[in-house]
Amino acid sequence: MTLGEMCSVQRGKRLTKRDLNHNGRFPVFHGGIEPIGYYSSSNREANSVMVINVGASAGTVGYSSKEFWSSDGCFCFSHCEQLNQKYLFYALQSMENSIKGQVRKAGIPTLDNKVVEKLKIPIPSLAEQQRIVSILDKFEALTTSISEGLPKEIALRRKQYEYYRNQLLSFA
Repeated sequence: MTLGEMCSVQRGKRLTKRDLNHNGRFPVFHGGIEPIGYYSSSNREANSVMVINVGASAGTVGYSSKEFWSSDGCFCFSHCEQLNQKYLFYALQSMENSIKGQVRKAGIPTLDNKVVEKLKIPIPSLAEQQRIVSILDKFEALTTSISEGLPKEIALRRKQYEYYRNQLLSFA
């Protein structure tokens, strides 16, 4: 099925810089998967998928486990009973290069909502979607753990090397 047949593609509402504040409760996403600030209310529920539709990050797929404010710089998808949002995130993430390939590059890079609506997504049963999400979440956690732990391990090995080098070359 196409994504447009499964759920509606929703575009957010723009906020001005004046509307943003650091004391706001909800992150604001516009043109990237890092928040540009915070706002006092949300327009998207937790566990929602987004696809950035403007700027250098156009075509990038993101996911928020918390409520947030979606500006007009990203598309989000209505929640529906037969589609697990985290499964949708992983499915779209696997298609990210193809999505980015359909971004119009003239002036400001832009992704048209019709492109997103026509994306074909395999839809297994909800139980199978949950099983896939569970497996991919475990891989993601493992990858994150390795990415965070590796620099610490390298620093410890470097310190160990320096210690033994100094011991070996001290000739005391």
